[in-house]
Amino acid sequence: MIKVLLADDQVLVRAGFRALLDAQPDIEVVGEAGDGHEAVEQARRLRPDVLLMDVRMPRLDGLAATRQIAAEDRLSGTRIVILTTFELDEYVFEALRGGASGFLVKDTEPVELIHAVRAVAAGDALLSPGVTRRLIAEFATRARKPVPDVRLNALTDREREVMALVAEGLTNEEIAERLVVSPATAKTHVSRAMVKLGARDRAQLVVFAYESGLVRPGWL
Repeated sequence: MIKVLLADDQVLVRAGFRALLDAQPDIEVVGEAGDGHEAVEQARRLRPDVLLMDVRMPRLDGLAATRQIAAEDRLSGTRIVILTTFELDEYVFEALRGGASGFLVKDTEPVELIHAVRAVAAGDALLSPGVTRRLIAEFATRARKPVPDVRLNALTDREREVMALVAEGLTNEEIAERLVVSPATAKTHVSRAMVKLGARDRAQLVVFAYESGLVRPGWL
């Protein structure tokens, strides 16, 4: 079962998400939180696989709560998806740097929400093509002088190559096709890169790739 925690200050939003997710045979909503402080406390107590986190909440907003949760080693297995009413560039950049695995717009289709929970629980980054393009543009403007990171030295040439493709937004299957290897082999390279760099998930690999200068969005 995929354990999900809902964090939103609107009771009706939480009720709607709970009804939808609890109806799935492989998903269970284990708790709810009405503000950021509650979200952090519930995450520590319940250890959910996925936390759907609203951006704007009282006492502590979703971005600050995300940073707190991502900083705790014991919660390394919790994947955070930011919920927002519309995709704001500054939220994308800050939340991914803070440890979020992706974004969902609140009015997304029910089937997309269910798919998103399953995908994030499996370790995939949840970034729409539009968000990915803006994220790359954001890094291009904010990280003109990337700081080399010695941790890159631990990666093999193939792992660096695979990491660069992850930063382009490619899936394991697309990476496999590009490099003419099996999807399982591509997944192995991605996993090894994540372990060596201490990345929580693919979204963190994207952040690392741009901030370290491994990838530069030259098309800009």
